[in-house]
Amino acid sequence: MDGHVLGPWWSVCFITLCLIILYPNLASAALRPNYYAKVCPDVESIVREAVRTKIKHTFTTIPGTLRLFFHDCAVQGCDASVMIQSKGNNTAEKDHPDNLSLAGDGFDTVHKAKAAVDKVPGCKNKVSCADILAMATRDVVSLSGGPSYRVELGRLDGLISTSSSVSGSLPKPTFNLDQLTDYFSTLGLSRINMVALSAAHTVGFSHCSRFAYRIYNFTRDNKVDPALNKTYAADLQSLCPIDVDSRIAVDMDPISHKRFDNIYYKNLQQGMGLFSSDQVLYTDPRSRPFVNVWARNSADFERAFIVGMTKLGRVGVKTGRSRYGNIRQDCAAFN
Repeated sequence: MDGHVLGPWWSVCFITLCLIILYPNLASAALRPNYYAKVCPDVESIVREAVRTKIKHTFTTIPGTLRLFFHDCAVQGCDASVMIQSKGNNTAEKDHPDNLSLAGDGFDTVHKAKAAVDKVPGCKNKVSCADILAMATRDVVSLSGGPSYRVELGRLDGLISTSSSVSGSLPKPTFNLDQLTDYFSTLGLSRINMVALSAAHTVGFSHCSRFAYRIYNFTRDNKVDPALNKTYAADLQSLCPIDVDSRIAVDMDPISHKRFDNIYYKNLQQGMGLFSSDQVLYTDPRSRPFVNVWARNSADFERAFIVGMTKLGRVGVKTGRSRYGNIRQDCAAFN
């Protein structure tokens, strides 16, 4: 081959390879709205109706699905690997201790939506579980009062799911701002994205064991975390007595736990963030301005949340004819 031609061609290939290695999120360029327009044009309405029906049966569908999406994307990317059931001696992501508290209604929402999609002629086994989870997450947000937004589609389902991959891959409720910022940066998300996405806790719930140290044994000098509103701390103690089953669940938003809204930020201003990682968004002056702005302006918050969710949905995706993914027939099992 002519050397003049080889030089530029090789340079382009080398640069492209380096970009893929250094910036894996470039795979998100293959994601696009209306990805299934030709094979399953009504997929979004089908998923939305399945989600709507599920919510009518149980509210836990909303926080369960939203949390499931984050736990999936945070480990090996948004590939529905968290949906896989353990088999024999192979322990999947789902059974890691950090995932045992994921609500079953989140998983069930995806399974029901997948079944509804596969009933439609032409759609069967054409839509990935990863995309169904992404659409269902958007729908639980909008159906609970939050913003609706266009979901980028085209993800493949992952071929690997191991419990060991979860260790150290999820943020802790004790994280300070630097730890939160560093963690989200590993996902390609900024501090402002992190503060916006934290508002998902407006419809979440947590078990007493996750925050008990803040109300009973914070430090040697302070039994209760001084950042906590005193009345709120007393309410938490009544809901989670020191000798009670630590698996009891408490709403993360004590004001409007069934509605996706910006009350989360107003709660932080009043010292009513359930986790230390919530309250630090207000106590740390570097993130406090975002809390104050979004507490005042829900439209600004919703725009920031959409940006954050869109970026989260691009993390580690497998697309095209990737040898790292396919479209599962059963979301809970590899083909």
